[in-house]
This record gives sequence, C-alpha cells and structure tokens, in this order.
Amino acid sequence: MAKIICVLYDDPIDGYPKSYPRDSIPKLTVYPDGQTTPTPEAIDFKPGDLLGSVSGELGLRKFLEDLGHTLVVTSDKDGPNSVFEKELHDAEIVISQPFWPAYLTAERMAKAPKLKLALTAGIGSDHVDLQAAIDRGITVAEITYCNSISVAEHVVMMILSLVRNYIPSYQWVIKGGWNIADCVSRSYDLEGMEVGTIAAGRIGLGVLRRLKPFDVKLHYTDRHRLPAEVEKELNVTYHPDVESLIRVCDVVTINCPLHPETEHMFDDKLIGKMKRGAYLINTARGKICDRDAIARALESGQLAGYAGDVWFPQPAPQDHPWRTMPHHGMTPHVSGTSLSAQARYAAGVREVLECWFEGRPIRNEYLIVEGGKLAGTGEHSYSKGNVTKGSEEAARFKAS
Repeated sequence: MAKIICVLYDDPIDGYPKSYPRDSIPKLTVYPDGQTTPTPEAIDFKPGDLLGSVSGELGLRKFLEDLGHTLVVTSDKDGPNSVFEKELHDAEIVISQPFWPAYLTAERMAKAPKLKLALTAGIGSDHVDLQAAIDRGITVAEITYCNSISVAEHVVMMILSLVRNYIPSYQWVIKGGWNIADCVSRSYDLEGMEVGTIAAGRIGLGVLRRLKPFDVKLHYTDRHRLPAEVEKELNVTYHPDVESLIRVCDVVTINCPLHPETEHMFDDKLIGKMKRGAYLINTARGKICDRDAIARALESGQLAGYAGDVWFPQPAPQDHPWRTMPHHGMTPHVSGTSLSAQARYAAGVREVLECWFEGRPIRNEYLIVEGGKLAGTGEHSYSKGNVTKGSEEAARFKAS
C-alpha cells in the first residue's frame, strides 16, 4: 500500500465554510480545444466546495483509505522541521499545488527513495526539480487545462484594474472620500492599446480571445506559432521573439511556463526596452521576472503598473518588495484556484491516481516527465533543468 502526502493551503482564518454564496457551479465536459475535462470513475466531493485547503483534502481521503493507502494532508511544507519534510522519507506520491507549492528539490528527492509520482493539483510543475525527476525516473504530472480559463479571466481583470486605476479608486471609497481627480489621474481606456502575450498556449490564447472584443491591437510570441486561421480570426500579429513584442506593446501579459530559458527573463535590460508607462501582467510564475527590477521600474515610472498573483518563493516573505512597491495590483496566487477550478483539478487528481493504482496510462496531456525524459505537455512546453533554487526562502513567511 502507498503513502501519499498532499500539501494544501490553510483553511480560511474563520474556519472551513459551512455554506457558500452559490448553490452550484456550471458543469463543463470539454475545453475550448476539444480536450475533455477530467473523467474519474467517481468523486467524493460536491463541485463548488472548497477542496484546495487542508480540510477539503481534494476529496481524496475516502477513495484512498478505502483502497488501503495512507493519506497525509498538511499545509506545513517549508523548512527541515516541517510536516512535509518529516513525512517524505517513505512517501510514494506527493501531491502539491502551484498556489502553495511543496518545493520538491533534488535534496528532498534524495531523502525520499520510495517517491515515484509528483502530481500537481493544477498546472505548472516548476516547483519540482524536473532534472532531478528525470535523473531519478520519477513521474511528474499535472492537470493540464483544468484552470487555464480561470487564469485567462484573471489576466483580463488585472489588465482592466491597472489601466482604469480601479484599486486606488476603490480605496478612496473605503476611506470615505470622493476624490475623483486622484482616481482618474492614472486612468486610461484600454480601447486602441497594443496588447501582447508572451506565449499563446491554453492561457495565452484564452486571453487573446477574451481581449478581442475590447478593440485592442493584439500581439503574441511563442515557440509554437498559432495556425494561420487563428491568427486571421483574432487579427493578431506574431512576433519571432519577446523583444520585438515588448517594444510595441502598451500592455504585456506573461503566460509562459517557468523553466531555465524563462527564469528572470524580465530583468532591468528587457524592461528598459518596453514603452515607458507600459503595464506588465504576470500570472505565469514570479521567477520569470527579476524581483528587484520590477520594483525599480515601478518606482522610476518605466512601468505604469504591475499586476499578478505569482511570487517567488510562495508564500512570499513579509518583506518581499512586491508587497509595498507603488502602482501594483498583486494578489496571493489565487487565479487558478477558484471554486470552479478546484472541482476540475480535484477530479483530475482523482483520475490520475485511479490510472496510477490500476496500472493504466496517464493521459498524455497530463504528463510532464515520464520514463526519465520530458513527456507529453512537458516535452511541448518545458526545458530540462531546475528552477527551484532559492525556494528555501519560503520558510521565512512562517518565521515572520
């Protein structure tokens, strides 16, 4: 029988919900590209419930314990004395989330000789040292597409929030003011702006489709060019590299995976080539941007605004400069863990585990590493290597 460690974020500060604002969520069976939503044999949860926190347990306990497996669920993930570290030595499967990542470094893998599967409840497996997983023959999988549209919606919300100066305007209301001039002195129309996405995969393409009705001029760059008919449908301009895109865009949204080629891509030099007063949106991964370069660009005015919900490490220490830099619209990593998305990624985790225990193949779309090499989505979207260096800093959040 297997031991499974599931690392999830903490429950709400006032306790696990006894009721919810809505009685149900829409039921989806297929994604925009034709891929079907997760199809487990059964689920032991109600879609729309809070599944991503420790009490929700991704709805897995009954399923796993009925099969005789041991499930350990914790939010204590960082540092040598964490529950995660103490339980890792005999674990066969580790389940983690991008929003509250259990960083699976090479050092941690070395302490877990029985580890065979690292499963992401969501999308984005950069919190796993993929090179170490390749070298050790560990399978890495994620629930591809489960929350891509959730993130695309969040991107559009953040673009509008920055360009229209929504957050400071809302704060004037909270403070009891009616300071219209203060609100509009940084407010513009999105209409007519040049908007570009770094990568046009499931999330990036979702963003482009949602922005087209705003009468903006769309741009993209990607290692895989979109079909000609899609470019024509969206009237989107392709750029062969990031630099040619960012030079012409008023708004840039980052939607590429984090791997060695994209780590710290947006540094002082690249940001300096953007239009002065451009807006940068990052719901991909925090480490794609140089932390201090972003803060400097906002302070100097090179960037008019920066918004995102991804940080490095996660959770970000209390003194992380993105908490206090000017003109930001940061949130904790929430874009892909709406209650709607949780129902899909919980069902996807169940589907993968059913396949694993029954000896059936995992969907190719869900695979990142298998058989000692990049596979499936991993082969299409990632590069070999490791981007977990520095993740030990996450322990400072708990310490503070």
